[in-house]
Amino acid sequence: MGLIRAFLAVLALVAGPVPAPAQEVATTQGAVASSTEDGRLLAMLQSAARAQASLDPLGNLDRSEYRPADGLKRLFDDDLAAARRTGLRRQLGILAQIDRSRLSPERQLSYDAFLFQTREELGWLAPDILALTQVRPFNHFGGLHIDFPAMLVPGGSLSYETEADYRHALSLLRSFPVMMDRAIGRFRQGMDSGVVETRQTTANMIAQIDAAIASGPQGTPFAAPLSRLPDGIPLARQTAIRGEWVAAINQEIFPAYRRLRTFLAEEYLPAARPSIGLSAMKGGDGLYRKYIRRHTTLPLEPAAIHTLGLAEVARIQREMEQVKGKLGFSGGLPAFFDHIRTDPRFHPSSAEELGDGFAAVARRVDALLPRYFYRLPKAGLAIAPYPEYRGRFEAGGSYALGSPDGRRPGVFWFNTYDLPSRFTSGTATLYLHEGMPGHHLQAALAQENTALPDLQRFGNITAYVEGWALYAETLGFEMGLYDDPLQHWGTLDDEMLRAMRLVVDTGIHAKSWSRDQAIAYMLSNSGMGRSDAEAEVDRYIANPGQALAYKIGALTIQRLRREAETALGPRFDLRAFHGQVLDSGVLPLPVLEDKVRQWIATQQ
Repeated sequence: MGLIRAFLAVLALVAGPVPAPAQEVATTQGAVASSTEDGRLLAMLQSAARAQASLDPLGNLDRSEYRPADGLKRLFDDDLAAARRTGLRRQLGILAQIDRSRLSPERQLSYDAFLFQTREELGWLAPDILALTQVRPFNHFGGLHIDFPAMLVPGGSLSYETEADYRHALSLLRSFPVMMDRAIGRFRQGMDSGVVETRQTTANMIAQIDAAIASGPQGTPFAAPLSRLPDGIPLARQTAIRGEWVAAINQEIFPAYRRLRTFLAEEYLPAARPSIGLSAMKGGDGLYRKYIRRHTTLPLEPAAIHTLGLAEVARIQREMEQVKGKLGFSGGLPAFFDHIRTDPRFHPSSAEELGDGFAAVARRVDALLPRYFYRLPKAGLAIAPYPEYRGRFEAGGSYALGSPDGRRPGVFWFNTYDLPSRFTSGTATLYLHEGMPGHHLQAALAQENTALPDLQRFGNITAYVEGWALYAETLGFEMGLYDDPLQHWGTLDDEMLRAMRLVVDTGIHAKSWSRDQAIAYMLSNSGMGRSDAEAEVDRYIANPGQALAYKIGALTIQRLRREAETALGPRFDLRAFHGQVLDSGVLPLPVLEDKVRQWIATQQ
């Protein structure tokens, strides 16, 4: 056989290629066609990403992209929304010219994800929807008055290595007053049309501004880049930069903050609506359903979500009953909730103790991750407490994505505000969610996969991103982290939070619950502290539907895993399943479901 193969090889060199069988020719032609169509799609997606980036000045800054400051001044401009709408329609027209059936399986996912998201975004740019959203430009849970300084501090979105870096940052700094004044104009439009924020969110914004300016110009986060200028900048140039920077803070930034505060306190707060739910706002019922679809990527009804939440709360409570006994408590759950709020063994004695607990969990998880994942991110992960000015308005923890080039690591932020209300029982589950294998693993892997188009690398579909992070918490059982009853209680308490969100978010926005009613429900069904409950409820008021995506996304991934385990039996590979969920980056849930089910079919 070896002589025959050698002879055929010589013959091929002399006579040219031997014709392939018809089936092989068809397969080769199909691969070529797929490659060609893939290339067309990727080129189209790359062009679309560039076009969208040119119309997303704040997103560019958040992604550490170097762009002129003039773009930020367009943020609340009618022309910007019109340009986005025109661009999205053009991109859908180009997409329609691509034959999906000739794409490779991976690029079919990209096609489906882009089609889904572009149609969704176009819906949000419709004039009737903009009339309900554009006139409420921000609130206490998300707004330039708090997000912009966080982007400009060292370690945020900007680099501070050269004089050019400082000059660029200074130009961005000077755009802040223009953005604030435009935002005030939008708020006034809402007052004229009767579409306004709640009194609760408005009061919270005023408190945030007070906190931002309380320490004076030298203590503001805007001044943080001046703490140490690079030695490579000549001393005379350093002096000039400092002078211009301080002048901008004194003469532009702080006056802009004071104008915004005066407007909110004297004009907007009296006009704000006393009721907290969207159902009390003009057009709010339909808008809430759009928020549900936006965050979950599914057409779910508020009543069905509310019922699902009640069932999940009851299920978790049954498991809590068992765990509290292991912790030596024989009374009922409500009494135990009160007990853990006051028993010192459930609370950190210092911020250092809380940080050390997260670091210990991180070391243990790092050693176990290769059992669950074939690929791990290259990017580092820092663990740090929130800056003091942010803690009051933040949840127990959050994650900030690092830069695509890996120069800035991801950050797991934990909260030390009102330390007696923090729990040591939640260290494992919170780290799994915000750090590894939760947000950091998912987001960094996607960002590092340069073969993916931008919408999958940098996408932020809440149901996928937060659904994965909540699913990651459940891996703590397999990792043995919850063998400790204290940590087992902590993960149940956190899961209860996500289940209660289904009840409370829909209760507020579809069933006219009051703020006090929502807080009371959370306190009576969990061991969370009052300050956490208040912050959570205020978050649901300000960001309708977003909190629903955690549980909806996690339940979807858990269901897909059960389907794979049942169908594949002993051939089920957990690391391969995780790869199917993660390796294509961020996807809408319907697209992810199709992908995983096709993988199950091929494994069978």
